[in-house]
Amino acid sequence: MNVYLWGLDPFYFHMVNVVLHCLVSALLCYVCSRTVFEDLRPSLGTALLFAVHPVHTEAVAGIVGRADVLACLLFLLAFLSYVRSVETEVVADHFPGTRSPLLLLLSLLLGTCAMLVKETGITVFGVCLVYDLQVLCRRRMNRLPSLERPVKDLWAAAIPFLRRAALVSCHVMVVLGFRVHIMGGSMPLFSEQDNPASFSPYILTRFLTFSYILAFNACLLLAPITMCYDWQVGSIPLLHSLWDRRNLETLVLLVVLLSLGLHCLVARKRTGHREVLVGLLFLVFPFIPASNLFFRVGFVVAERVLYMPSMGFCILCVYGMKVLYSRSGPRGSSAIIFIFFLLLLLFSWKSMSQSECWRSREALFRSGVQTLPHNAKVHYNYANFLKDQNRKEEAINHYKTVLSLYKQHSSALNNLGTLTTNATAAEEYYRKALAISPQHSRALFNLGNLLRTQGRNEEAELRLKESILYGPYFADAYSSLGSLLADQKRQQEAEEVYVTGIKNCPDSSDLQNNYGVFLVDFGAPQKAVSHYLLALQLRPNHHVAMLNLGRLYRSLNQNREAEKWYKKALQISRDIDVITPLGALYYNTGKHDEALRLYKEAVGLHPENVQICLSLAQVQAVMGQSNEAETLAHRIAAETPDCIECYRLLSAIYSKQEKYTKVNINQDSQPVPQPHTQPTISLRIP
Repeated sequence: MNVYLWGLDPFYFHMVNVVLHCLVSALLCYVCSRTVFEDLRPSLGTALLFAVHPVHTEAVAGIVGRADVLACLLFLLAFLSYVRSVETEVVADHFPGTRSPLLLLLSLLLGTCAMLVKETGITVFGVCLVYDLQVLCRRRMNRLPSLERPVKDLWAAAIPFLRRAALVSCHVMVVLGFRVHIMGGSMPLFSEQDNPASFSPYILTRFLTFSYILAFNACLLLAPITMCYDWQVGSIPLLHSLWDRRNLETLVLLVVLLSLGLHCLVARKRTGHREVLVGLLFLVFPFIPASNLFFRVGFVVAERVLYMPSMGFCILCVYGMKVLYSRSGPRGSSAIIFIFFLLLLLFSWKSMSQSECWRSREALFRSGVQTLPHNAKVHYNYANFLKDQNRKEEAINHYKTVLSLYKQHSSALNNLGTLTTNATAAEEYYRKALAISPQHSRALFNLGNLLRTQGRNEEAELRLKESILYGPYFADAYSSLGSLLADQKRQQEAEEVYVTGIKNCPDSSDLQNNYGVFLVDFGAPQKAVSHYLLALQLRPNHHVAMLNLGRLYRSLNQNREAEKWYKKALQISRDIDVITPLGALYYNTGKHDEALRLYKEAVGLHPENVQICLSLAQVQAVMGQSNEAETLAHRIAAETPDCIECYRLLSAIYSKQEKYTKVNINQDSQPVPQPHTQPTISLRIP
């Protein structure tokens, strides 16, 4: 919907996230006023604290976090619908019945939608049932003379609640079954880099680390000082011993949670029972799927996962301030109000400063390196960004930092190989990566291409085939293997590779283009046209496919079609490879004015390119602009003394002007060469 209405403009993606966050905050205020607090002011305070909490930055600023925000919105709507579906009239002899079955069904539907958006959404059903039993049904418990009536009568009195609980439980089992089915009947697979503790062979290490991670998340909610977009690979060292000081934080969290839970159990009639209960429900239940309790998750800490649990934290925090406010004198009350507003101000400032990190990829990745310099993953991400920006030396330094922090990082070794100019060192990096991860398809691909450039075709073919075996949807591997086989004149095998690649990777425009090149080379130009057009259908701005179409039509003497495709390619790219063939077409078809205009523009864009400057001088010479051509040719000869074409051009110019004394006797006096008549060479995508 976002793309349909506003395209890929990031502003609108962020705007929708902010609007959703505002809706969640407003809905939380309403839910608290109806189901938690008896006063509007604590509800408003809870919503304000939730709205500005810095831990929400990732969920609101990042497009991936929209799932958490939207699931939270549906979570609150499902909870509110469930509460409103239960009777509120006082009836002495049984638990409250279902006032509106439609609202109950709506709650089930909204909860299901929350689960489909984000797995944690399904926890709303557990929250609803516990709230029903501990709050809605407890209002009637004191009216039931349980000690004087047989168990059978008590069971009959609880039937309305048991019916709702049975319905919700059956629905949850069906929904979970459906969820597992659409996931292919298995849980996602993660690597040790994603969640190191879950791969530890020691039960004590796993237990202590997972317990500490709970305390660490609680600290993020309480004091969000150190924040990062990624907490993997070394961010939180594993706990191997009971004497690790970090276990104290775990014990403190355990004591706090047990105290609050005990308060809910024994303080049935005390003020604050409902506030503490709902705060705990909203804090604990949504975090259960991320706790590694039932299954392995693919992260150590993820700030966006705390979006829903932070509702419970905000409720408990405001309730605690409310209790302190009620027990303080006038000065103490003023101090508490001041502290609360100061907390809102500090949280707002932290949220704004953290949002700055999400303005660009570089800002985000650089902030990770600055915040967690011992985290190998953030160095790896930053190195990838630097590599994409062609800042090779900086990228190499960060890849080496990754390996110093995590020696088994095969992808860092592979990427180092792609940046290394020394072929021997590159091969060593690729082989190290494969020693760690033998099925690393990109390392196999890169090693195969390197071996091919060294003429070691047999091993290159083997590596490329392995790359396809372990990465059957890796289109570049099919292109490289097909090109290798074609170079060896193994036409049938090469064609089988291209056809298989297109079948497995139907969305790869580069593979379609490269298959078209293969077909041209082996005498099937008409079939090649269809694959070039398919490449353009998949990627309309694929200028290489346009160039290849232009070259193909030029070889068939269909100059008008060739010119059309060259011009389309020129609208997308002003590279030399795009300008040169169109200029050559203009020159050879007698359109010297267009050729002159095009080459002048090209020289302005690429003044250092000898071939472009020489082509301009040749066009000037043909059009009678001998002085300009002579000046340009002299400049090229001065900058490139070994440019034989320059001397030939000068000789031709002087011969045409009958200035025979200026003809360079060291060069053969011959007609001006025709570099514009280029062979029809189609471009492959490397």
